[in-house]
Amino acid sequence: MLRRQAALDRKLELARADSRLHDILRLGAYQLRAQARVPAYAAVSTSVDLAREAIGEDAARYVNQALRRLIRETRNGTRETSEGTHPRWLVARWRRSFGAAESARLVSWNDTRPALTIQPARWSKEVLARALREAGFGVEDAPYDAGLRVTHGDHASRLPFPVHLPGFAEGGFVVQDAAHALVCRYAGLAPGAQVYDACAAPGGKAVTLERLGARVVAGDARRDRIGRLTETVGRCGVAIRVVAADLLSAPLAAASLDVVLVDAPCSATGTMARHPDARWRVSEHAITRAAERQRRLMEAAARLVKPGGVLVYATCSLEPEENSAIVNDFLARHAGLGREPATGAVPAALLTAEGDFQSLPQRHGMDGAYAARLVRAR
Repeated sequence: MLRRQAALDRKLELARADSRLHDILRLGAYQLRAQARVPAYAAVSTSVDLAREAIGEDAARYVNQALRRLIRETRNGTRETSEGTHPRWLVARWRRSFGAAESARLVSWNDTRPALTIQPARWSKEVLARALREAGFGVEDAPYDAGLRVTHGDHASRLPFPVHLPGFAEGGFVVQDAAHALVCRYAGLAPGAQVYDACAAPGGKAVTLERLGARVVAGDARRDRIGRLTETVGRCGVAIRVVAADLLSAPLAAASLDVVLVDAPCSATGTMARHPDARWRVSEHAITRAAERQRRLMEAAARLVKPGGVLVYATCSLEPEENSAIVNDFLARHAGLGREPATGAVPAALLTAEGDFQSLPQRHGMDGAYAARLVRAR
């Protein structure tokens, strides 16, 4: 429904409806226009019941009339297309960055249900793949051999929630897209390096970094997310210390760490296939506001990196203002740090001309992500 929200809103004339009915109408309309397997009477009846429960009988009658009007309009068998599934300003921005053809592929990617990608944790990749296949699931390598992609195989048309997959309870895997696993590889960590994952929740990158041989301290500023981070660490059985701390005031000594990873809060435009609601929440102002915080986080992280240490800045954004622009501005003001990609850490196809990591959904078949690897002079 969220992927088709703009088109549904045009058909429903929502400006005339009580705002409490908007999602009820959208859900009913989506079933009528995009889901042939749902009988029209069932879509209308369920929506009417929801409206009656939410507001009352007048609202139920309104929803009934609006959806029955849609039924009359769709009796010719036409179904909703993907036109207009993103805010126009956002598509225009992507056209400027990637061109018309690539932006169209990006929109199409976002409008397709994404694959489930997992990374081994307590279990090896081979053990995990075997357990999934024995349970009747399809398994294939994720792009660039960064994890496993799971398909429904012999099961119903949809995968169960990850908690119901073989190995979850045992800590056999974490759910993590290939792009984010590759960001961890891009960090190019030396065995035994002391790493502070500064924006760590829900914990996937921290677990991956520990599996790559790092000694990890994982922190997050949002106390409501610490529980999720702690659960991930405990389930996967990794030796990670969890702290509730804002990077801007982290209780760590200056120039004391081998590596600081700043997986910065961002507009998340690279993960809109996975989070379709994000396309309606993001704005130009939100991107600008995120960039301001990202600059502050970079400054705070740099103070913790010791001579010869590494600062990795990462986002899941496609927007240059949150990625290369942040890094270029930072380096212009900090002569003691410079870009230094780890040789061979990730395929050359995922490196920009400056040596930064960048995955693009429409090119690489995974989430959009960005990372820069900066090293402090000794």
